[in-house]
Amino acid sequence: MKQIYQRFFSGTNHHSRQWVLLLCAIIFSVSPALSQTARTVKGNVTDEKNQPLPGVSVVITGTNTGVMSDQDGNYTLNVTGNIVTLKFSYIGYLPKEVRVGADNTVNVSLLPDAKQLKDVVVIGYGTSSKKDVTGAITSVKAEEFNAGVLTTPAELLQGKVAGLNITKSGDPNKQPATILRGPSTLREGAAQQPFYVIDGVPGASIDLLAPADIESIDVLKDASSTAIYGSRAANGVIIVTTRKARAGQTRLTYSAYGAMEKISKNIDVLTADELRKYLADNGVAPLAKPLDDDGSNTNWQKLAERTSYSQNHNLSYSGAGNNAEYGASVNYFKNEGVLKNTDLQRTIFKGYINQRFFNDRLKLGITLTNSATKSDDIIQSQVLSGILFYLPTVSPFNPDGSYKENFARTGSGTLNPLSLIDNNFIKTDNNKTLVNGFASVDILNGLKFTLNGSTQKDQNNVNTYYNSKSGLAVGLGGVANRTAYKNTSDVVEAYLNYDREFGLHSVKLLGGYSYQQDRTNDGFGVQTQGFSNDALTFNNLYLSNPSNLSQIKFDPNYISTLRLISYYGRAQYQYDNKYLLQASLREDGSSAFGINQRHGYFPAVSVGWRIISEKFMQKAPVVSDLKLRAGYGVSGNSLGFDAFTAQLIYGIPPGGGKFLNNGVITNPIGPVRNDNPDLKWESTATTNIGLDFGLLNNRITGSVDYYIKKTSDLIYTYQVSTTQYFYPLLTANVGKIKNSGLEVVVSAIPVKSQAFTWRTSFNVSHNKNVVESLSNSQFAVNNIPSAQLGGKGQSGNYSQIIQPGYAIGTYYLWHYLGKNANGVSTYQKADGSTTAAQPLTTDQRITGNAQPKLIYGWSNSFNYKNFDFNFLVRGVYGNQILNATLASLNNPADSKFQNIPRFTLGESFKDINAYLVSDRYLESGSYLRLDNATLGYTIRPNVKAIKNIRLYLSGNNIFVITKYRGVDPEINIGGLTPGIDNKDFYPKTRTFSVGVTASF
Repeated sequence: MKQIYQRFFSGTNHHSRQWVLLLCAIIFSVSPALSQTARTVKGNVTDEKNQPLPGVSVVITGTNTGVMSDQDGNYTLNVTGNIVTLKFSYIGYLPKEVRVGADNTVNVSLLPDAKQLKDVVVIGYGTSSKKDVTGAITSVKAEEFNAGVLTTPAELLQGKVAGLNITKSGDPNKQPATILRGPSTLREGAAQQPFYVIDGVPGASIDLLAPADIESIDVLKDASSTAIYGSRAANGVIIVTTRKARAGQTRLTYSAYGAMEKISKNIDVLTADELRKYLADNGVAPLAKPLDDDGSNTNWQKLAERTSYSQNHNLSYSGAGNNAEYGASVNYFKNEGVLKNTDLQRTIFKGYINQRFFNDRLKLGITLTNSATKSDDIIQSQVLSGILFYLPTVSPFNPDGSYKENFARTGSGTLNPLSLIDNNFIKTDNNKTLVNGFASVDILNGLKFTLNGSTQKDQNNVNTYYNSKSGLAVGLGGVANRTAYKNTSDVVEAYLNYDREFGLHSVKLLGGYSYQQDRTNDGFGVQTQGFSNDALTFNNLYLSNPSNLSQIKFDPNYISTLRLISYYGRAQYQYDNKYLLQASLREDGSSAFGINQRHGYFPAVSVGWRIISEKFMQKAPVVSDLKLRAGYGVSGNSLGFDAFTAQLIYGIPPGGGKFLNNGVITNPIGPVRNDNPDLKWESTATTNIGLDFGLLNNRITGSVDYYIKKTSDLIYTYQVSTTQYFYPLLTANVGKIKNSGLEVVVSAIPVKSQAFTWRTSFNVSHNKNVVESLSNSQFAVNNIPSAQLGGKGQSGNYSQIIQPGYAIGTYYLWHYLGKNANGVSTYQKADGSTTAAQPLTTDQRITGNAQPKLIYGWSNSFNYKNFDFNFLVRGVYGNQILNATLASLNNPADSKFQNIPRFTLGESFKDINAYLVSDRYLESGSYLRLDNATLGYTIRPNVKAIKNIRLYLSGNNIFVITKYRGVDPEINIGGLTPGIDNKDFYPKTRTFSVGVTASF
């Protein structure tokens, strides 16, 4: 340093020294000048409706200097220089650059970027731009959700997603049946439902969410999209994203509605006078008095029904600053059923906080959600048939006010329906809690590590009581049943994302690990009887007085702990915004399956070609978007299994009663399930080819998808020899099912002006379902009979058959040939002859199926100034419904001790076969329904504290066009017995509601 100093000031460096000193002088002289041009620029940022926008990024271009607008949209920024350019950016809005001269006040209005708002798609462990998606994914945003009284968020999607069929009755306590791209399993319940992922938590319960808290729902349809979720994704994946605050926002929102529901249609049965006249006209002796005819004229359907009133309230608060987002919400929902003593109440609490550290490189977050549901129900199987069959010629009550009963009466509907409602009840308390947290770290540029952990607890208590006056427990002194079970699910996931762009190349890589443990049936269930009075109902079981041990029954459920360990990876590659490639692989290991088959691999690959990016498309200006997609993948179905599915377990054999063992009453113990070391999950391989398009600057957009979905290794329980196995039934992988179909979606904005906008979207899908095989080299089954409906003389009959070459839900019935000369129904026998007697089961034949040929939905949205109007039309075409309810009612010969429908007035009283379940009662299930319509008006008061208030009127199930003669054609098409109406359909409702949404 000393040498440098001496050299610098030596004479030989005179000129160099002069230049350096001159440069320093210039710097010091310029600095004051620059400081003199420093100034403050202020302003306000608003949206297109002149509402303030908080959290807008305001940055001096070319620098890192910037601020964010406050809650009122105001900003203050220190700038240097006479002329600068400010860039205004906000999520969901088009960025804007403003050149600032001498003016120190700059107000800016940002326009929404509709394309950006709808362009983000959740694909599992990440998001993607819609233009880069190579699989079949449908994204539904909050503004597109259905309105009305919704008992579960799944109903938000009715009619909105091509290929997704959701059916729901009016029962507030029953989940809708959800089938995506046709049935692909021989199992019932959860095995047929899509797999839910909520805010990244796999398998979370959809009932944890209030509809108002949901931001978007993404439906992953094909295996190239779902395979990343492996063994649980064969029925599709529904990913739910909840609302979060945006940076700079602080928002308080209240929404509420009140609704009135009425039954939309009743079955037209005879009045008492009409029944008396029918019997007299047919020479039948009058009904026995006063047991069967006390002079009354009772409408049992009206007595059991009511006009129900429902309400929903949702209060949410959220905010976000530069380094944190936080929020909380509470939702209260009460839905009275239209049948007395049926209702549902649910309260949901949710809170979250996300915090960023170290210049946003570390992000931590935690969310807590609790859902408490209370429901009341009745013995529906008895009540729903009773209100149809019970004689209208008797009153509900005796003169002393007690319920009138005639336990000696035979036929259907032998118990007083009103007594069934009031003297028997089911009360359910369900409490669900989900705690999920995450930590994400930006390790390097483009490389992020994420750790997610969650625990979900589901406590379900069901209490049933038949009181001492119940016709279901005559002389038993009251029967109480209590069950209390807890299910828990713990999930830990860790994964790395790497996203980089290299010139024309873009790469996204994902690698992760998942651990999940599910513990189910942790609890007990017991039934007892013989109470001295009904005052305490089920609350003190120790006060019961059973006369023997057989009157005390315990649930046979057992605790099960199931573990799933997985490794997964995905690679996405894009070249020049034209050519897209995605490949993924997941390995799942599950303790639910046989020791030899606990690990499975689920690969997927898909490609895309953005044709619109090619130069030759510049010659087609009408086309604004065009992309071709193709994919293949394999996903699995392990839903609905416990840890002992493939193991030999012992219990009380069917029909096994207690016995004396050395003077001690003992339960028999024996095998109740065989082990199968080779049992594995069902595998579904899907090939999907799709085309996405946009026309006229995307005023018209849409997609077309064709798919082939083949499911192999179907799981079913087969009869086996007890010489080879301990137990006569074995759960094994046998069989194949194929679904193939076409889906078309077209959306358009036919009219768009400053004051008026009309948006419309239509979707239609066709699916063909075929059972390809039910046998293999070890197990051989020609067919599986299903739908045992019972009825007079028909208890051993099945009305559907599962058989290779036919669809699930294929009807197997007698063929009706009309009436003979005596007015008696005749049927065709297997040899082609005609009989007027009840045919044999060998005379049944295949007559149709319950699978619809088309499912469609048409939604429309109109906005005129502050008014908005929306409606949805949806329906199905080409399916058949077996109206077994009408068959059972159409029994003229039994009209002396049960009611009959008006339909029977055209039947001969001599027709002893009219009630037989045959193809006579196979009806068209096609319908078109105006599902909902909503008219709203938004008020934007000139009050700083109030952002907007929206008032609306809404109607659901406004009308339906159908030829079906039953209560409603929207019959459950899920499970192994789809399309059957058998005296158990909870009435469909028509709903009218008024609501408000206010943002502050």
